[in-house]
Amino acid sequence: MPTGVHLRDVRKQLFDAAERVLLRAGPNALTSRAVTTEADVAKGVLHRHFADFDDFLAELVRDRITRLADQAALLQAAAGTRTVAENVVDALIELFDPVSVALTGLIFFRDELRARLRRQTGLPVLTEARAMLSGYLSAEREQGRIAVDAEVDSLALSLIGAAHLLFAGRRRGTLPDHGELAKMVHTVLADVLQRRLL
Repeated sequence: MPTGVHLRDVRKQLFDAAERVLLRAGPNALTSRAVTTEADVAKGVLHRHFADFDDFLAELVRDRITRLADQAALLQAAAGTRTVAENVVDALIELFDPVSVALTGLIFFRDELRARLRRQTGLPVLTEARAMLSGYLSAEREQGRIAVDAEVDSLALSLIGAAHLLFAGRRRGTLPDHGELAKMVHTVLADVLQRRLL
């Protein structure tokens, strides 16, 4: 293993390597050795930048949550464009990319990781995803594109839960049928969408 190689952004290199391991072999294969081997760095490099492997994993998840904040801003800006259902379907496809699905499984099964990430109730990543959809649906409600009495938090929870089941139940790296996803979104939102926007 090269040890004298200058690394521009060690964290990014290690995070990218971890994501490749997750995509190729799943959460069970994600070890510090697998990550450093994939990143082509000495094992000590990871431990120079992170207290331990769970600290590395927590930072990997936080990096994903930061990306989710960027996606939330884009989704919020989309309020009033296209249809509500189209925006939600696209947001769910981006949200539940194969890495996010694998990370969710990792968070669920690693107690220490979950404990380090927990700031509130709920499962990290999915909790932020619910807030993202809730904020978007609130913006659409303000524009009159969904019913004024719509319970956006409950709708967001239903969308996240149903979508997670659709995406997590697939073979690694594959997406659910677009029609199946769109049907689920339309079903969840059917009672609150203004009829002209279906």
